[in-house]
Amino acid sequence: MAINRESNGYTILFAVIMVTVVGGILAFLATALKPAQEANVRNEKMQNILQAIGIEATDGISRKDAGVKFNDYVVERVTLDFEGNEISRRTNEEAIEGEDDAFNIDLLKEYKTIKAKEERNYPLFICEADGERFYVVPVLGKGLWAAVWGYVGLKEDGTTINGAVFDHKSETPGLGAEISKDFFEKQFIGKTIDEAGKYAPIKVLKPGLELGIHEVDGISGGTFTSVGVKEMLERTLVVYYDYFKNKK
Repeated sequence: MAINRESNGYTILFAVIMVTVVGGILAFLATALKPAQEANVRNEKMQNILQAIGIEATDGISRKDAGVKFNDYVVERVTLDFEGNEISRRTNEEAIEGEDDAFNIDLLKEYKTIKAKEERNYPLFICEADGERFYVVPVLGKGLWAAVWGYVGLKEDGTTINGAVFDHKSETPGLGAEISKDFFEKQFIGKTIDEAGKYAPIKVLKPGLELGIHEVDGISGGTFTSVGVKEMLERTLVVYYDYFKNKK
């Protein structure tokens, strides 16, 4: 019996078979590629943390190398609560695992799912290089269109910025997206979040104004993104300032 290729039944059967086959292939590829994708995300996070330290040895480190050298520089991973109290502490000799491991804490998820700030967890990465100690902390905020985030490296005093790495999801190229460029990030080096023993937020000002030790130039034409960076730094760094103040 000849198959009527012009019939509706044939068209429907062909569509069902194609959807099943293509869907199966895509599901297989998604499963097969998932470990590699997760490794890339993990290595990129390590890369950002190492670059934020602000030392020559990790400046421009590749994603691949970051995955290998992470534990050479990050000696401890600490989880804090909103008041700067320690919840957990892991050393570089311990595997990265568990929800309370600082590396596994997703700050975006903390803000989205936990409304009470007192219940949120904050990661802190303690780093060492050439006999010096540094601290790297994540920051998260909202730009013009979507999330902006980054990592800030602090010197051993816990108040002086030694490095910064910022990124965004969908800010405007040439405007807000410029926060991920070296010229913007390097402005933060040497700035401080302390003034006479009190928390002093980093301010992102309109370009061209005179700057103090707590201030940097914003992005020309990227006002909303600059405000987002200012807000995320002010809101997040106070938690770590309290931690260092309490330790001193």
